[in-house]
Amino acid sequence: MIHPTAIVSPKAELGSGVRIGAYCVVDEARIGDDTVLEPYSRVCSYVEMGKGNQVHSHAVIGGDPQDHGYRGEKSFARIGDGNIFREYVTVNRATGEGYSTSIGNDCLLMEGVHVGHNADIKNKVTIANKVGISGFVQIDDYTVIGGIVGIHQFVRIGSYCMVGGMYKVVKDIPHFTLAAGEPLRLKGLNVIGLRRANFSSDLRKKIKALYRELYDKSKMFSSSLENQRAKLGSSGDTPLELIKILDFYKDSKRGITFWGGKSSSNSSDD
Repeated sequence: MIHPTAIVSPKAELGSGVRIGAYCVVDEARIGDDTVLEPYSRVCSYVEMGKGNQVHSHAVIGGDPQDHGYRGEKSFARIGDGNIFREYVTVNRATGEGYSTSIGNDCLLMEGVHVGHNADIKNKVTIANKVGISGFVQIDDYTVIGGIVGIHQFVRIGSYCMVGGMYKVVKDIPHFTLAAGEPLRLKGLNVIGLRRANFSSDLRKKIKALYRELYDKSKMFSSSLENQRAKLGSSGDTPLELIKILDFYKDSKRGITFWGGKSSSNSSDD
């Protein structure tokens, strides 16, 4: 179903069941089955969008990157299945020939969210209103970002994290943690999120114990990190979640958000 006022490029590829509302613009894009474009939304060229997405009014998916280094090269915005882009969301394509800005499956981007060039957002991520995501940011699965948060370029945010609203994020946030405060600090585990995701009590305790070991004030952090790598790496039954935490620290380029202690009931128990 295509409204007669919509403008759709003859080079656009539309799957079955696609609905395009009044005054929409669809350029040279690929849109999967059962996707809905609400009135006044736009899907730009070189967007590859999967099935069952919802693009609400005045959202723009796949606009040119806001980057001085962009020279008109062909780049992409690659979107998975089942995502919701609320009003005035903007997702920019990548900088660099052939590179992509990517969003996985089942994400919710609330009103006014901006996703910058070359960002990589994984699956089931929830991003509240007016969040600004700079270029090359990575956000892992099941993470929740509070409203009016600004995220510095190249920052990585792990899986099952929660970032409080109205803060700026300038360093990496490791897996399973809760971050809040100004300046931003890690406040403990995202216990409620882990419970909702059916992390067992035993696994939550192991994650908490690892972070306690890493941030033992009686030891150098680098020494604690190497000790835990040696200890857990030599054990055949180490949960993958613990290995993910250690790998996250190893791969950090911007540094890790400082640990600042507990601030709420969300981090106060197992």
